[in-house]
Amino acid sequence: MSAVPLVRGPFFHGTTAALRVGDLLEAGRRSNYRPELVMNHIYFTSLVDGAGLAAELAAELRGDGSTPRVYEVEPTGPFVDDPNVTDKKFPGNPTRSFRSEAPLVIVREITEWTRLTPEARDLWRARVAAIRAGQGGEIIN
Repeated sequence: MSAVPLVRGPFFHGTTAALRVGDLLEAGRRSNYRPELVMNHIYFTSLVDGAGLAAELAAELRGDGSTPRVYEVEPTGPFVDDPNVTDKKFPGNPTRSFRSEAPLVIVREITEWTRLTPEARDLWRARVAAIRAGQGGEIIN
């Protein structure tokens, strides 16, 4: 896996955290999908709707009424294609997903993205439940 030097932003990250411009997002947090796993990377995408999906799933998984949030971010160091979705599940990188060991800096909050329909939310809820039950969803950390 090599660094991705030719990919340019903007880049986005979805979360439930309330952050401010200049804050850093860093690796070392627990996975939303496998809470027993501490992540060695911070993940981001160049697709605002992809970050929106991640934010909505994070809010769903918390189960406490958290607000999904999307931030424009800027990597502070090298990054690579996310091997969890690149080539392993989809040829190339159609999800435009990346990861880095270096922090991401918050540039601004994004308030517009395509929200999940109730049907799509139910589908994702079932997928995530299956992952948490150990039925697939291996994470390359």
